[in-house]
Amino acid sequence: TRKTVPGWRILDKYAVRIGGGHNHRFGLFDGVLIKDNHISAAGSVGEAIKLVKGSVPHTLKIEVEVETLDELKEAIDSGADAVLLDNMDMNMLRKAVEIAKDRVIIEVSGGITLEDVGEIAKTGVDFISVGAITHSVKGVDISLELQRKGH
Repeated sequence: TRKTVPGWRILDKYAVRIGGGHNHRFGLFDGVLIKDNHISAAGSVGEAIKLVKGSVPHTLKIEVEVETLDELKEAIDSGADAVLLDNMDMNMLRKAVEIAKDRVIIEVSGGITLEDVGEIAKTGVDFISVGAITHSVKGVDISLELQRKGH
């Protein structure tokens, strides 16, 4: 949600859908994503999940961004609905999928390019987030030039 052009979120999200992609969420109200700063503030992955579970409706899914296998195990054991495997190399990613498969929804993110998607998909993850399709788009220079009649 933060990697959209300010004031243009609806169009950015629409463009992803038209291009064949699926949006992660539209806004912060669509689901909980516990990130590294939340974990630091809470003291641990488990404590962050506990705090969130105590303050949101039970119907709202809780996803936790993890960077290590220990964080992954803690997120699963603490009741996360989904995990976001962030910036993991292929070796660690494969190990993470072995641990998490059929226990939680597995999403992968961080430094992923469209060239990497095929290899990552073969690991068995459920979702692949490619931020480059929204945050690395090149702007188009569009202008309207008016000329006076006769010039």
